[in-house]
Amino acid sequence: MKRLHLWLNELSLTQQLLGIILLFVALLGGFVFFFLSPAIDRFSTTEAYEQLHNSQSSIIYYVNEHPSELPELGSTDATIVQAMYDPDSDTLTIMAGNTLPAAVTSDIRTKAEEDLAGTQDYSVDAVQQSDTSKTSHYLYSMTLLKDGRFLVSVIQDAYRVQFRKSLFNGIILMNVVVVSVLFILLIVWVSSLIYPLSQIKTYITRIKNDEPAVLNVKRNDEIGEVAYALTEMEDELSKQNREKQEMIQNISHDLKTPIATIKSYSEAIKDGVYPYETLEKSVDVIIEHADRLEKKVKSLIVLNKMDYLLDECPEGDNLDMNDVIQKAILSLKVIKPEIDIIADTDPDIKFHGEEEPWRITVENLIDNALRYAKKTITVTLHENELCVKDDGRSIDESVLQSLFHPYEKGTDGQFGLGLSIVYKVCTTYGYRVEAENLPEGGVSFRIWKDKSRHPHHKKHNSAKEKETAVKKA
Repeated sequence: MKRLHLWLNELSLTQQLLGIILLFVALLGGFVFFFLSPAIDRFSTTEAYEQLHNSQSSIIYYVNEHPSELPELGSTDATIVQAMYDPDSDTLTIMAGNTLPAAVTSDIRTKAEEDLAGTQDYSVDAVQQSDTSKTSHYLYSMTLLKDGRFLVSVIQDAYRVQFRKSLFNGIILMNVVVVSVLFILLIVWVSSLIYPLSQIKTYITRIKNDEPAVLNVKRNDEIGEVAYALTEMEDELSKQNREKQEMIQNISHDLKTPIATIKSYSEAIKDGVYPYETLEKSVDVIIEHADRLEKKVKSLIVLNKMDYLLDECPEGDNLDMNDVIQKAILSLKVIKPEIDIIADTDPDIKFHGEEEPWRITVENLIDNALRYAKKTITVTLHENELCVKDDGRSIDESVLQSLFHPYEKGTDGQFGLGLSIVYKVCTTYGYRVEAENLPEGGVSFRIWKDKSRHPHHKKHNSAKEKETAVKKA
């Protein structure tokens, strides 16, 4: 069975269609010869005897009413021989039709000696009178009359065979017509499948070879859905490739500036020249750019790590978010001591996920807020919801929808990576994140549980899911 399945998988649609047609023809042939033909034989035999019974009905009525007379049957069916057999005198009188072969009359006499009642049907083989080398099959019905005689109706089997042949040919012709129509419809249907599939194959090949490709499949079925999904995928891949190129260019630019500064300042100090007034101030510039470069590399490493982040935690909420928030505030409040970081959290609030990714997420949100806050940053934590708010300036609405991808910087943003990391962590663990301007001024980053998603899922984030807005990275 496995080999047959593998063999079928190697066939093209055209070969599969031909195979289905051959199988259908074989099944139809088997149906005709093993089921239909015997059924037609039985039906034709039944119809022949029914014809004999119908031919006897009027004769029986007449003979029972006039037992001393034989009816005149000049207008009866010439294919049926009507005879009257008198067992008392052992005479067989032909009332209509040709004479009967001796074997038929002998069989009639034999059956008449049996204890018969009503109408009985029989068959017998007899040598033809016109050609003694040939044997014919005869069907006859015997009906016992009131006076003890037998009405015998005989028909040669050739008429039954002819009737069977006509019926069989009619049924075969009808089946051939039906099968031909179905065959044509099947070919048209398969052709309608093969053509768009060929278009899809050519489209994929062109994309693989980085050639211009257009897919125009106007269908509303599953093939149309696949074609639409492929065009969407190609658009998304093209968009990602553009973003990747832009990201590489941005990385190159962001790395180039601090490296060039460190190199030029170091060479100047080596030559005994202090580019920034004194040796101490010049070294501070080098350290500042080295720190900036270190932070950049660290962000890239974290972003790359988050690309492979999987939700491998047990189902349910198991992480104490109060502890995560306190650690993040403790590590960041020294950056700008003049900014108050207020934690307004409910006790015993747990999130789904691991501590390290969530700590990086909270730290990135607070670090982002520190660059814009005037006096206060508020971190609130409630059931299935975390918010980080600052009292800085608002974000332009057009920017809210474009700062989510890597290297999408806001005003005064650094590298455009922090909030991309936030998004990856949230979506991996089944949460959503968005940024919104507050009516009283400032910006709020809100993370909440997406109830429509299973909390224990792997990392597969499509572009359509990126509805979250971010502020500045």
